[in-house]
Amino acid sequence: MLLEVLKFPDARLRDKSLPLEKGDIDDVLRELAQSMGATMYDEPGIGLAAPQVGVHKRLIVMDVDWTESERDLRILINPEIVHREGEYLSKSEACLSVPDYSADVDRDARVIVRAYSLDWEEVEFDCEGLEAVCFQHEIDHLDGVLYIDRISKLKRDLYVRRRKKLLRREQEDDNPPSPY
Repeated sequence: MLLEVLKFPDARLRDKSLPLEKGDIDDVLRELAQSMGATMYDEPGIGLAAPQVGVHKRLIVMDVDWTESERDLRILINPEIVHREGEYLSKSEACLSVPDYSADVDRDARVIVRAYSLDWEEVEFDCEGLEAVCFQHEIDHLDGVLYIDRISKLKRDLYVRRRKKLLRREQEDDNPPSPY
């Protein structure tokens, strides 16, 4: 089942997510994870965090190398960065919740991420490049942080103004004034 992805400036994107416990893993959570994966592929994207679909639990899905014929969906619970090093400029970073915009973002060059699988097995990833950026981006979502919070105030303000103007215009188009 495809889910609706919340779009900026929806305030729910700013809420911090709650950690999951082993006992929280049930058929409902498994179905949510699969639906998040289907939504991510459909959008298309390479990662999606539960808060982006209005669920404030520490759950992410990602697949940075997927193609139409080959997919390897990672479903991760309570991911956390346990080590960071170096500097990396993520070029043209974008987000399913921040439509029609991309920007260069300062990120860590290498991260080690620890998380749990749906079988409650601890997993660890030592990554660089796009994979490291994706982890940082999705974990930020779990903390109510958007990538536009990591760019200059000027660039962020320009995007916010443009986005709000677009939303006003869409609302006016949906509710045209009465001719009477």
